Order: sequence, then structure tokens, then C-alpha cells
Amino acid sequence: MNIQMNQAQQQAVLHKDGPMLVLAGPGSGKTLVITERTKRLIDQEGIPEEQILVITFTKAAASEMRERFLASRGARQTKVNFGTFHAIFFTILKYAYHLNAGNIAREDVRYQSMKEIIHHYGLEYDDEKEFISDLFSEISLVKGSRIDLANYYSVNCSDEVFRSIYSDYNHRLKQSKLIDFDDMLLLCYELLSQREDILKMWQNKFHYILIDEFQDINMVQYDIVRMLALPQNNLFIVGDDDQSIYRFRGAKPEIMLNFPLDYPDCKRVYLDQNYRSNPSIILSAGRLINHNQHRFAKQISPVKTSGHEIVVRHFDTLSEENQGLAQEILRLNKEGIELHRMAVLLRTSLGSGSLLHKLMEYNIPFTMRDTLPNLFDHWITSDIIAYIKLAMGRTDRSLYLQIINRPKRYVNRECFDSSEVDFESVKDYYEDKNWMLERLTQFEYDLGILDGMNPYAAVNYIRRGIGYEDYLKEYAEYRKMKAEELYDVLDELQESARGFKTYEQWFEHMEAYREELRKQTTDSKQQKVDSITIATMHSSKGLEFQVVFILDANEGITPHKKAVLEADLEEERRLFYVAMTRAKEHLYIYSAKERYNKSAQWSRFVDELREQEENSKD
Repeated sequence: MNIQMNQAQQQAVLHKDGPMLVLAGPGSGKTLVITERTKRLIDQEGIPEEQILVITFTKAAASEMRERFLASRGARQTKVNFGTFHAIFFTILKYAYHLNAGNIAREDVRYQSMKEIIHHYGLEYDDEKEFISDLFSEISLVKGSRIDLANYYSVNCSDEVFRSIYSDYNHRLKQSKLIDFDDMLLLCYELLSQREDILKMWQNKFHYILIDEFQDINMVQYDIVRMLALPQNNLFIVGDDDQSIYRFRGAKPEIMLNFPLDYPDCKRVYLDQNYRSNPSIILSAGRLINHNQHRFAKQISPVKTSGHEIVVRHFDTLSEENQGLAQEILRLNKEGIELHRMAVLLRTSLGSGSLLHKLMEYNIPFTMRDTLPNLFDHWITSDIIAYIKLAMGRTDRSLYLQIINRPKRYVNRECFDSSEVDFESVKDYYEDKNWMLERLTQFEYDLGILDGMNPYAAVNYIRRGIGYEDYLKEYAEYRKMKAEELYDVLDELQESARGFKTYEQWFEHMEAYREELRKQTTDSKQQKVDSITIATMHSSKGLEFQVVFILDANEGITPHKKAVLEADLEEERRLFYVAMTRAKEHLYIYSAKERYNKSAQWSRFVDELREQEENSKD
């Protein structure tokens, strides 16, 4: 073979018939293995190109795989089928049902349809976009895992309402002769299960099936692939159960772990050499992931023989953590490491505001891989600002309507009968109800107190003195979510108000932040400047950087406070493992002893990855 490959890679490439499981650790050259095996099947084994199917999870991955394959052969085109699950399955549906791209529901059509459905049921929510996105995630999970709707318990609304929403949404699609991406999988599964003639046709077309990132597969995708692979079962799967991080989408590592049970005759190869990261990173990541019980037992070996030690720092405050990060980025940049070779990885996008503000303060350009939500655009922020604007003397009807019943005061909308509110006339509306007048007088008193406060004290008074947290608690119960998630937004907002003496200064800061965020986004898109990457751990998968900073390595953040079950904790550990193994040379893991005036403990994962190190010091 022309290309230098290690023994395990060669063993995988030389495999011809029957099922094979290739366990490919991070940075182990799995793309090379897939392209070289595809090449060998054609050039050495004489398999016609059109009989080979290579499946990936994203368009970008399919395109990259195809380009690498063509480059390795010095060719400009090929008949090998490279595509995503959705693209392949839609091709099958096209032939059977004569569908075209016009039959795929556009995002705006789906959104509008769902918007009308939830309005019909009169559901309460504060962030329509977020609520609809959450509902679509649930619908996707139900379809992708082929869950019986009668046995599904919704996390967003009552089970009965969710079932109605699910049925109405599908009915609307059907009426419009449209399908969504999840329907592609379900319809394809049903078609191949019911029509043996069509199944046979596609089995005769695809004799060899190769799947990349197999750990991300869901149940429907797996069931379809199993049908297509019959009767020869020439199924070549490449993946890493330790990098399975999409359980919330229905991708479970159990599917990969059970592959040898589904195919007892499958050959197994482990790509255990890491070409990406230095020994300190690989050994620490290995110590961490070994704490997971439900995995293929394996150990990765670094090809590199030396490198920088991992830096773990526990700062006194969140502000100091962000400052330490900014200063270290500038130091490394001064030493010659370009910004685009560095990344800051976050467990969730919440809390990114103070980080981005610090980067702006230090004039460090950044590119965001995810659409990180702007704290100042959150509906909770909007409520707090509405209170403050009323305290400052504004009389807009819209501001009163927004917060008058947050918390519940049982004030009727009808008493606000003009665009500018005269509060005396509101009290007149309730002149015969003393208990309501007491509430309105208290509301007036609260606004008077707010008028004389600084922004930090005001947020604190609104949440605790006025009782806004009580409203959030009720809302969380209604939405079947944890109130702590909403309190986190308040914590971050209150922290952002620290140091401002007047409301005007705070509002100016918000606007300046918005403007700077817009500018940064535009500049990075146009690649005007060298910039550092900001990404969530999920979206960092598949990427690599010379320098990686893992921020907020605290209990409750990573592992996330929502991870209670053992399966969820193992997923959190896999996510941290993915984040660690993005780093080639430098890995920094930062946490804070105090977050939003509350003491914080560093993540258990920090202890786990340092275990051996600590033991050797004793």
C-alpha cells in the first residue's frame, strides 16, 4: 500500500466480506481507513463503484469523504454512492413514491404550522422559538426511535396535549403532501418492511455498505441499514462508542455495543493509535473515560512522545476565570500561535455572555460555531427591563401587560384601556375590591423602591422582594422543566448589572454589547480577522485545535445538573472526553470557586482525569 498505515488500519482496509466493527478512537485516522477500503474494493477486489454505499451523518462529512476519495485516486468523478442517511433514504423514497425536493417541508413552513397548532391549544410559553424547537426535538426523538406514542412521556407539556400536537402536525404535513426529515426515515423503514420487491432492488444495488460515525446512529436508521445489508451483511461500521453524545436525539451507544450480538460473526478491529494529541492529553482522557462502565474496553496510545502538560486552574470567581482565559489567549498569541488555532469549549451556551464580554474588553476577535443566545434578548431579561422602565416613569400599556401578572396579581387586561396607562384609572377600575387595591398599591410601592436602586440591587429586589422567582417557579412547573434553569438566567443577568451605578449606563452597555456581537459575527463570517473559535462541546465534535480551553468545569455544569441517571452521567463524561480530545498540544481546564455569589465545586471529571497523577504524588 502506498500510504503508510499502521497494522490495525491495514487490517480494516484489507477486510472484504461480512460484517466488521472498526472501533476508531479520536484522531486515529478513520477517514483514511474508509477511503482506502473503498479504493481497495474497487481496484483490488473488482467491485463496481456503484455497488458501494458510504453513509455519513452530515452533508459536509459526505462531501469531505468524497473529495478525499477522489483526491486519493486522482479522479474528478465517481459512481460510489457517498451521502447522508437522509439523502440515501430520500433517494429510495423518490423511486417508490415519485417524490421531489418540493415534497420536503421547508423549515419556515414547519415552524408556521407548529405555531398555529400551539396557538390552537392556547399553551402558555414565553419564548415561542425555544418552545417550538423543543417540541420538534421531541417529535424527532419519537420518530427516530420508533417509540409508541402511547408510551411516550413529554418533557414540554402534558402527555395528552403532546399526543394531540404530534397528530395535528403530522396530519398537516400529510394534507400538504409534505414530509419532514424524520418522515424520510420512517417512510423508508415502512416501505422496505412492506415491499420485498423494492427492498430486493436496493439490496442488489448496494453490495457493500460503509458507515462513518456509527455511534451517532438511531434505531430507525440502524433497522433500515440492516435490511439493506441482507443477505451478505457486508456492513463495515466505523465509530467510537466513547464519542456517542447525541442520546437526546435518540442516538444510543447501546446500538453500537450490541453490534457484535446482532452479528456474532463480525470481525473487530481497534484503531488505538492517536495521531492528534500529546501524551498528557491522551493519558488523562483515557483515565477519565475508563470510569464509564458501559463501553468497549480499550486504551488509546499517543503516537506523539512528548508535549505540554494539561493545565488545570480553579479561579476564585467567574470574572477571574474569564480574565485568566483572555490573558492566556493573548500570551499564546504573542508566542506565535494564531487565534484560529485556538478554541474555547463550553458545556452549554448559557453563561457565554460574560465570556464574550471579556473577550471584547481585551479586543480578542472570536467566531461562534453555534448561535449563542444573547442574554439581553432573553424573555426573562425583557421582563426585568419592563419592571425597571415602569419604575423610571414609562407608562406604555405593553410594559404593564408584560409583567403585571408576573407574579400573579390577578389584574385584568381590560383595565389597561389605552396605549399610555394612567395608574390612577387602573385603581379606579378596582375601587370596590379592597384586596385588589392593596395589590396595586404594593405594586406602585415596589416601582417606587426600584426607582432609587442601582441595577444590581434592582434585579435582586425584583426576583426576591417582588416575587418574580415565584412566577418562574410556577412557569417551570407548567413547562415541566427545572426552575433552576430559569434562575441561572437571572443569576447571569444580575451579574452583568454589577458595577453599573445607573439604569441608563446598564442599558447603554447592553446596546454596545449587541452592536459588538453583530460586528464580531459579520467580521468572522467575512474572515476579516484572525479569530478564536467559541463552541459548545457538542458542536466541537470532529474538529481539532492546537490549543483548547474547557471553561466552567464545575459540578452542575459538567456534568450538567440535569444528569441524574447513570446513563446520563456516562453521556456527560463522553462529552467531556470529546472536548479534551479536540486538543493537539495545549489543553486548559478552567473552573471557578464562586459563581453568581454561590460557592461552586470543580467537576468530578477533573478529579477522574488526574487520579493517577494524584496517586503518584502521595
